[in-house]
This record gives sequence, C-alpha cells and structure tokens, in this order.
Amino acid sequence: MRIETKVTRLLGIDLPIIQAGMSWASSNAALPLAVSRAGGLGVIAAGPMYRDDLAATIDQVRAGTDRTFAVNLPLYRKGVEEIIDLLVEKRVPVLIASQGGPKKYLERFKAIGTVCLHVVAGPEHALKAAEAGVDGLIAVGGEAGGHPPPELISTLVLGRAVAKSVPDMPLILSGGFADGRGLAAALSLGAGAAQFGTRFMLSAEARLHNAYRERLLGASISDTLVVGRGLGMIRVLRNRFATSMREAEEGGASEEARRALFSASTLKAAAFDGDVELGKLEAGQSVGLVGDILPAGDIVRSISREYVAAVTSLPGPIEN
Repeated sequence: MRIETKVTRLLGIDLPIIQAGMSWASSNAALPLAVSRAGGLGVIAAGPMYRDDLAATIDQVRAGTDRTFAVNLPLYRKGVEEIIDLLVEKRVPVLIASQGGPKKYLERFKAIGTVCLHVVAGPEHALKAAEAGVDGLIAVGGEAGGHPPPELISTLVLGRAVAKSVPDMPLILSGGFADGRGLAAALSLGAGAAQFGTRFMLSAEARLHNAYRERLLGASISDTLVVGRGLGMIRVLRNRFATSMREAEEGGASEEARRALFSASTLKAAAFDGDVELGKLEAGQSVGLVGDILPAGDIVRSISREYVAAVTSLPGPIEN
C-alpha cells in the first residue's frame, strides 16, 4: 500500500507514518528498522546514546534495509557537537532535530543531502525554522508524551495554526495519534504525515522494561500528568514521582525543592531499570487508546488499513 503526500515524497517513504524518536524506547536498531521496512519512517533516538553505540545502531539499520530512516537529535544533549560530526560522517538520510535552533546544524547537513526536519511548538517557531531553511517541520501538540509545548495547546488547534502559517512546508503532526483515524485527522488538518510515539512504545521491538509496558497497557486517557514547569516540563503517567511533583507544584514549594525532586527521577530508571514508581514514565494521552503490544511492522500496516477505512467511511456531500 502507498499513501502519497508531500511528506512521503520528501522522505521517499510509502506511508505517512512516522515513528517518534523516543529516548530509550527507540535507542536501538530493531524498532526503527521494523518501521522503515514496513513503509513508514523509523527513527533512532540519539538522545541517550553513546557515540559508538549510535554509530553501530546506524550501521545495523542501514545493513537491514535500503529504506529511508532517521536519527532524532535533541540539540541540548551533552556532547552534541560530537554526535553531529558522527551523523555527518554517516550521512544519515534524515535528521530530526529538537530543542534548539536549526542554524546549529543546517549548513553541514544540507551540504551532504540530508533531509532536515525540525520539531516546533507553534506557528512562530515554525515560521523561524522555515525561514532558516529546514526541509520540513514536526509540530507537537499538548497531548504528546515526553515534552509537550509549554501552553499545552491541543494538536487539533496547534496543527491547524502551523499548517496555516507555513502552507507550503511539508508538515508532520504529533500528539494524540494512535491509529488510522488519527492519521486521517492529521492529514485533514493540513499535515502530510502523523508521528506516533506512545503507540510504538507498545511495540514488540521497543526497548522498554516489561514493568513500564504493563503500566502503559493498564493506563487510561486520563492517567497522565504534566509536571516540571520551568524545569523541562514532561507528560508522564501517574506514579509516586508524578504525584510528588504535582503536590510540590500546587503546594508552592521552592524552585530549589522542585528541581531536586525533578532531577532525582529519570526516564532511564523507568525504561531500563523498571522503577515504575520513582522513574519518569513518559507517555502521551493516547496511551488510553492502545490496548495491545504488536510487532512494529504490524502496527504500521494496521494504521494504514484503518486510515483507508476511516476515509472511505466519511460522509460525502449531498446534492440538492
């Protein structure tokens, strides 16, 4: 199956389905490889990876498929210049950059033909990134897990606003999408693809501790909290860490006390060690729409079939 859009043409993929670059969950070869093989865009999360591990993972994905894949790079990460050097050396097909300005990397990657996508949180950021010369944008709405936009504007509103502000720019929407109906919604808003994070966290290939998976499977759409405003705000599942943070924030705790509490918890503790009470259980609101763990390739195919069913079931105009 092929679903052609401005984004699929830009990236050279068959389907407008992007797997989010999720720290730990997609810091491996298996998940992005499976998604790219199925016709979507698989994404390696470079955020928590050492240089040599990232290099080996890129080589594994490249050896396993001739399809397009991407590397997600948070520009604030420690040693980012060394990682940029590596990605240029490896001539990665697609770079997804987040949490920083595009001028930091654009010239070098443009010179080697890498497609550069930049993550934005609203129309103003989108305009600046487009003017800087990025090839496409990923706009993240308030429903997203991990780092949603500060104002928590929903993808429905934010996505439409970004699409209107940069109508000629290939656009990917992220936040709240879990199935083919979500993909149809993203495309109807003016995007050329949807990015799926939480859905692919519940894939067989995701690099997550089983205890984390079980908490995700048991969660509803109302089981996430946004905590850490001013400290690197994140959306997470309710647990002892999240509840303590919320109580500290609502109780007027000092910034020093809140920062100490926030810094004491890590995503690694949850994703790698299985500490589902004191770790950061990042997840989007769409977690309540997902009830099973499937191979990533099956997820891609399922989303595609659901998209077709959703679009063909929409009512058409009635002639008078």
